[in-house]
Amino acid sequence: MTTVREATFEMLRARGMTAVFGNPGSTELPFLADFPDDFRYVLGLHEGVAVGIADGYAQAGGRPALVNLHTAPGVGNAMGAMFTAQANKAPLVITAGQQTRSLMTLQALLTNRDAVQMPHPLVKWSYEPPRAQDVPHALARATHLAALPPRGPVFVSIPMDDWRAEVDDDAVAHQTTRTVEGRAGADPALVLALAERLAAAASPVLVVGPDVDASGAWDAAVALAEKLRLPVWSAPATGGGRIGFPEDHPHFQGVLPPAVGPVSETLAGHDLILVAGSSVFPYYPNLPGPLLPEGAALVAITSDPDEAARAPMGDAIVADVRLTLEALLAAVEPSERDAPAPRAPAEPAEDADPMSASAAIAALADVFPADGIVALESPASTFAIRNRLQLSRPGSYYFSAGGGLGFALPASIGVQMAQPDRPVVCVLGEGSAQYAIQSFWTAAAYDVPVTFLVLRNDEYAILKWFGQIEQVTGAPGLDLPALDVAAVAEGYGVAATRVEGREALTEAMREALAAEAPRLVEARVAPGMALA
Repeated sequence: MTTVREATFEMLRARGMTAVFGNPGSTELPFLADFPDDFRYVLGLHEGVAVGIADGYAQAGGRPALVNLHTAPGVGNAMGAMFTAQANKAPLVITAGQQTRSLMTLQALLTNRDAVQMPHPLVKWSYEPPRAQDVPHALARATHLAALPPRGPVFVSIPMDDWRAEVDDDAVAHQTTRTVEGRAGADPALVLALAERLAAAASPVLVVGPDVDASGAWDAAVALAEKLRLPVWSAPATGGGRIGFPEDHPHFQGVLPPAVGPVSETLAGHDLILVAGSSVFPYYPNLPGPLLPEGAALVAITSDPDEAARAPMGDAIVADVRLTLEALLAAVEPSERDAPAPRAPAEPAEDADPMSASAAIAALADVFPADGIVALESPASTFAIRNRLQLSRPGSYYFSAGGGLGFALPASIGVQMAQPDRPVVCVLGEGSAQYAIQSFWTAAAYDVPVTFLVLRNDEYAILKWFGQIEQVTGAPGLDLPALDVAAVAEGYGVAATRVEGREALTEAMREALAAEAPRLVEARVAPGMALA
């Protein structure tokens, strides 16, 4: 007979889930014993790092990834990263060990007293099988749920003595080999009605969000914008974990501001707003105003029923974004309206000592590869990245859609593992780096050739900016003197270089990108936000 452990590895093997991301403890050792040669274990030195690496890997690879955590303490350590994975709609199957079944009632050391409830708000499904024999079926179910729209993390708690139990081969074969597909197109009548509304609109506009990229709708979005001659905006950067349109395209107008009033003001003059693959809208901070410009209507296309239901305005079509945009593209006639004027290019970055963050991003743009990927966690530089790099290929941008820190550093490693033929640059602040600093060890240990660009400004610049908006003065804890990320990275095994000035940064980034190993470049920049 087959053991639970053997059946689980067969199920994972059949689905191509042969990478396991984790931080092991005693309750996970029975699963990891005699680890199969055709599997790869990727160790993170903190549970949040393991989840973050898996998050990037799953998003960039387009299929579920397996995470293995250590019972209650490990789950607790990982919950911030789980929050981010939920916001990113990353398809993660997160498992955690549990005390042996005979000791759970006694609450012996390392018992998770309420394993199902502990991560519940942060996952689509949380479960602890009632019998050892149910573990393979539960994991198969978790894999299906993680991949079904809206994608997201799921959780299964597994008592450590379950792995050696025997299962019925016939039952397991049926439970673990079945496929579940979940892409559904929109009602053709709804698509036709939307096509008619677009044709009748005097000044329609397209707003694209992260699910355009995640669903593979990039080409359909471009073709629709060109056929209807639509100006295109990106959804606010505060909730845009990915980009859904080439930002060097002449129809692209920029990134919407992240607040109610400014969004409405930016879209003024448009009478129909078509939103594809985004919530409506990811707002922050609280700057009130009308939800829509005067005389405007809105239609959203999303695969997430919750996004559709919670939107405060407009109509919504709940369906796969790619299938719906492709159907809409076929239903519309070419427009006779004038094409939108291209947005103005970014102003040249001024020379200064120290250089501004905008100048640092301009230096990166000078050497950034055409097929490069950015993982970003430098809040003060987000606008500069979007304005100056003009990323133009699918799968080129990964950002924490949940707003928390600790994502980009580990995620960049996972993205690079999933996309080994594309160069990955992780841009982060020295403060952001602290939330998943152990990631440098994984990059070095597994020789993952990410280029890390640390912009050191000795402060939490984004918080000082928010302080101005919120009229807060005298807040403590916003300055970060004496953080030496380069030294810490070197301690973990990543070669590092410190530079000052744009020319030195350009040359250092060129050398780092040419290396076939992880490299870090730390650049001193002036305090403050880079808004262009």
